Amino acid sequence: MSVPVPELSERATACADRLRDADEVLLASHIDADGLTSAAIASSALSRAGIPFETVFSKQLDAEEIASIAATEYETVLFTDFGSGQLDIIAEHESAGDFTPVIADHHQPADADTEFHLNPLLFGLDGSSELSGAGASYVLARALESESADAGNLDNRDLAALAVVGAVGDMQISDGELVGANMGIVEEGIEVGVVETGTDLALYGKQTRPLPKLLEYATDVYIPGISNNKNGVLRFLDGVGIDLMEDGDWRRWVDLTDEERQTVASALVKRAMRKGVPAKKIEGLVGTSYTLVSEPKGTELRDVSEFSTLLNATARYERADVGLAVCLGDRGDALERARTLLTNHRRNLSEAISWVQTTGVTTEENVQWFHAEDRVRETIVGIVAGMAVGAKGIDRGTPIFAFAEKNEAEVKVSGRGTPGLTRKGLDLSVVMKESSRAVGGDGGGHDVAAGATVPKGKESAFIERADEIVGEQLG
Repeated sequence: MSVPVPELSERATACADRLRDADEVLLASHIDADGLTSAAIASSALSRAGIPFETVFSKQLDAEEIASIAATEYETVLFTDFGSGQLDIIAEHESAGDFTPVIADHHQPADADTEFHLNPLLFGLDGSSELSGAGASYVLARALESESADAGNLDNRDLAALAVVGAVGDMQISDGELVGANMGIVEEGIEVGVVETGTDLALYGKQTRPLPKLLEYATDVYIPGISNNKNGVLRFLDGVGIDLMEDGDWRRWVDLTDEERQTVASALVKRAMRKGVPAKKIEGLVGTSYTLVSEPKGTELRDVSEFSTLLNATARYERADVGLAVCLGDRGDALERARTLLTNHRRNLSEAISWVQTTGVTTEENVQWFHAEDRVRETIVGIVAGMAVGAKGIDRGTPIFAFAEKNEAEVKVSGRGTPGLTRKGLDLSVVMKESSRAVGGDGGGHDVAAGATVPKGKESAFIERADEIVGEQLG
């Protein structure tokens, strides 16, 4: 693969060589959309290269989880979409001879080193915006193409489709499009006909949502009279002359003609301007669309944003096997199960956001936070925190932290910021790691989004330390 930094490809080659030398590999991966696509890319590449492997998933890679992996007695363990932040613990097991780690990740590395560590941050690339965990796995998959045992002339570029899903699911869109090494992956996907790009409204649900719901629920750019306004949307669409029904069914964005889409988009921009929406916000209404051309039109698998949401609805409810199967092409039972989980996921998110808006948040000097206790699953509390930012009563200009019970002794905490805050110096990866370790926990992640586990009862102490660090970062 052609990437901006040749050293990244060189490291990928070294990692691929190590995997080829292994008798069998344990593939361990994270459970979000980026983690599931990372695992699917890696498992496809290993299978095509004739390398035996077994796959396991984990919600959080901590010392106990790494110890259980070491107990499996696999000589080689491939970590995807996590491992870098736990490198100090992994390195101890490597030194003890428990296993040789191969890591394809994009999170902030711990202060340790290992030979087979594939991470964009080690080569001057931003792991939050230029290459996701799935992207790192894709670079590794490309390196695994050559010299594969009795597999013929392999070409793993078709896996670019999953890498794009992972990047978009990891919120790596910058100013309406993927950038950096992610863009190189998109170009390879286009070359082999699995990805298609275009300029379109940057709204979620263009494949599956009825047109009125598409506009009603589009609140990232709030347009008075349309956003969260069912009757306002119907009046708007009637005013621009769009037929909403076809053969008794609601039309979706994907069902409109190019001319109708242009009409709606232009009218939407004009309405936003007339209502005083800032020009910078209006620019966010349009962006680059990424379509998986081999998937059926009008399904959640064709649009990468909807695909990533479908995946998030599987492993976060203990069904990583379902998400992986969908990534690997199961369009039967696994897809139907995923859709059922998605319906449940949306209901849970809606109820959680409603609860946060009703209950409100606690505001400190530099941060804001809420404790959901057992009202929100710890696997989705980070999504809830991200969706809550900018909601009524919640300041978009202040980092938000969300707690949820993990078990009898521990609490999950997720932190979310904004790109604007990271440009001012916010780094939630550092905040999470230092604050959690100060109270006997552990954590990490990205500058704009991170997570940790802390002992129950230590939440106040964690927030106190996090508030101090954020204050130092933002000056």
